[in-house]
Amino acid sequence: MVEKLQMTLRDNSVARWIVLVLVASMMFFGYLFMDVMSPMKSLVENAYGWSSSNYGTYAAGEYILNVFGFLILAGIILDKMGVRFTGLLSAGLMVIGAIIKYVGVSEWLDANNIEWLNSWWVTMPGSAKLAAFGFMIFGCGCEMAGTTVSKVLAKWFKGKEMALAMGLEMAIARLGVFVAMWIVPLISAKYAVNGVNSVVAPIAFCACLLVIGLINFFVFTIMDAKFDKQLQAIGEMSDGTNEEDEFHVSDLGAIFKSKMFWLVALLCVLYYSAIFPFQKYAPNFLETTLQISSDTAAHLFSWFPILAMVLTPFLGAFLDFKGKGATMLMVGAVVMVACHLSFAFLLPLFPSKVFALAIILILGVSFSLVPAALWPSVPKIIDEKVLGSAYCLIFWIQNVGLCLVPLLIGLLLEKTGGYRVPMIVFSIFGILAFIFSIYLKREDVKNGYGLELPNKK
Repeated sequence: MVEKLQMTLRDNSVARWIVLVLVASMMFFGYLFMDVMSPMKSLVENAYGWSSSNYGTYAAGEYILNVFGFLILAGIILDKMGVRFTGLLSAGLMVIGAIIKYVGVSEWLDANNIEWLNSWWVTMPGSAKLAAFGFMIFGCGCEMAGTTVSKVLAKWFKGKEMALAMGLEMAIARLGVFVAMWIVPLISAKYAVNGVNSVVAPIAFCACLLVIGLINFFVFTIMDAKFDKQLQAIGEMSDGTNEEDEFHVSDLGAIFKSKMFWLVALLCVLYYSAIFPFQKYAPNFLETTLQISSDTAAHLFSWFPILAMVLTPFLGAFLDFKGKGATMLMVGAVVMVACHLSFAFLLPLFPSKVFALAIILILGVSFSLVPAALWPSVPKIIDEKVLGSAYCLIFWIQNVGLCLVPLLIGLLLEKTGGYRVPMIVFSIFGILAFIFSIYLKREDVKNGYGLELPNKK
């Protein structure tokens, strides 16, 4: 009878997997919108007069407000207000940002011809300014949503298949990148005007999907409210009156003093700086290197997240039952370096679509190894009551790189006129990530954090 009373929604496998689907779908729509412009780089530059540096500034816009402190604030909000409030806020910000971005590139507004919008920062077209601003708002919501979803899964899959759940969530989110590379060119061509493909139609479509993501998260909040009542009933969750269990801003100091936190955070920023900014330029890189159309290039690169999507859940399950998380981080970094060096030196010598696809798929292996091991490792080194803040601080440090790197790549493209130097820069990030992964494994061996141990209890 006692065992029956202690059962919660978390112990109901159907309920916790429904939660995964609800929150992962929000991230799927977020990732889809995140890369909606990637297949249209050449189109937007020709149609709106953007330069490569303008495009780089737009791409960096997703992370600018996060770098200047929003993600730290998001972590505090998450730990003080909980996953329900923070998730709805983040989903709402994504929708608002998407609308602003849509307005910025819409034909009826014609932002490039608005005098007050073009009277300052004259090298940046008005459409690029508004698109970047909307992307800033969206980026605040998307990064906040990512940390919220991580804490949701840590809460609902505690003592269960946590790494598998996080792996599946990442797989579903990455499917958004694949879909973007296929559906954006189709919608763009479908709504072409006078033979010129549409930039607006794909953005409008993806913005509508973000609204569906907001609705899905609202459904989750209903389930989570019931779950919290069950946790309070069995005494697993504090009612907020226990001073020791309550989050305080001063608790952030313990995070900053943790050597393991900094190793994870620096590994994260270096690794992702060679992945997400690369996604923004990859279709154009393939287009120019292989001398193929932008649509073909987007379709070719669309396979990048597929192998990662397939492998990540299996790697998550492997982590749950066998462990070896720190080792997986090292292997993933090495694979990523090999791929970017191949893009820099081998693909220009052997410009084959088959060869390019092989490198892209192998890069997808790296993109499954590192995230699958990285995010489930954080709860092992950080206290649960500040876990949301820890995730947000890691995302904040990551966003510094994700903000600066697209700007750097855009400038390098204008200076060098080609992609070899940018690919070498991406490779250097991977080498540094590998070095930090070595230090991380050494600290785990010395202090027994359990990064190499299985998650399943």
